Amino acid sequence: MTKLKLGPIPDEKPVKLTVELPAELHRDLIAYGEILGREAGQGPVEPKKLVVPMLERFIATDRGFAKARRGGGQDRNRAKEQPP
Repeated sequence: MTKLKLGPIPDEKPVKLTVELPAELHRDLIAYGEILGREAGQGPVEPKKLVVPMLERFIATDRGFAKARRGGGQDRNRAKEQPP
């Protein structure tokens, strides 16, 4: 069994998303959806249903983003170094 970063995609109301993707990325999304569907014992998952969970997963695991969101990073450190 392949270890994918995404689990089953919940069946929710469809959301319209308009975005231009490079052809190679679209092909990769199609392949990912086929593998994910097969792993879940279902049919292929449409690329448009992969985008939101992939972005959520990416943001949730991006340590740099989490640190910046908490206010960490270089700007905060520089402020501490400057005299009052």
